[in-house]
Amino acid sequence: MSLDADGVATVLLNRPPANAIDRDMYIEIAGLFAEPDRIGDVKSIVLGAEGRFFCAGNDLDEFATMTPDNGTERMWRVREAFFAIQNCTVPVIGAVHGAALGSGLAIAASCDFVLASPDAKFGLPELTVGVMGGAAHLARLAAQPVVRRMYFTGEAIEARQLVAWGAAIFLHEGEGLIEEAQRLARRAASFSPTAVRLAKQILGRIETMDLQPAYAFEQGYTVKMSGHPDSKEALRAFAEKRAANYAPRNPQWTIEV
Repeated sequence: MSLDADGVATVLLNRPPANAIDRDMYIEIAGLFAEPDRIGDVKSIVLGAEGRFFCAGNDLDEFATMTPDNGTERMWRVREAFFAIQNCTVPVIGAVHGAALGSGLAIAASCDFVLASPDAKFGLPELTVGVMGGAAHLARLAAQPVVRRMYFTGEAIEARQLVAWGAAIFLHEGEGLIEEAQRLARRAASFSPTAVRLAKQILGRIETMDLQPAYAFEQGYTVKMSGHPDSKEALRAFAEKRAANYAPRNPQWTIEV
């Protein structure tokens, strides 16, 4: 994990040979994304991976020892990690190369959006190994018929094909996947840190709301954010065609969402 001067943290999965995730790694992921401020003044995060794979899924040795007695706690650890990424206080951009299978797909889909190499492969091989899960996360990226095809066949599908089927994945051709994700993360980090964190909370709330109540919800926070100096500074900077000079984030200035 690294943190640059712009406040962009880069987190790389690194558990050779395929970045399969075990219980300890789930706990580490949950802790990091639930409290990113522990590592510094984080404004956005890129989540990628070392090696040939993004993440080939759950550690199958742990599945082999799972029973109804110990499974509840283990699955809670899995959910805790996925939800920590999704609910992270700052934007999280997934940078996917190689295979993102099972839990790897769920990790990617827990990000705010996914940038992927065209030949990156996404798959849900759950039925292949006798377990369930991942369909709800894939449904954040793809339509139900695509989700069901992938679930019932267990076939891994290249990102370029998923995009052709309408999936919400952004393709990056050539080298520099992480660097492009970092560029986008720096763009997010360039806005008011207070407004970005507020927006992250709002987007999480309205994702499952109908349009009209969702928009009314957003408007309410436009009113509340107008009381912060960054709101007026953004307007002035835009009008004056200059970079904005936002106030450092003050943890004491909060808006309940």
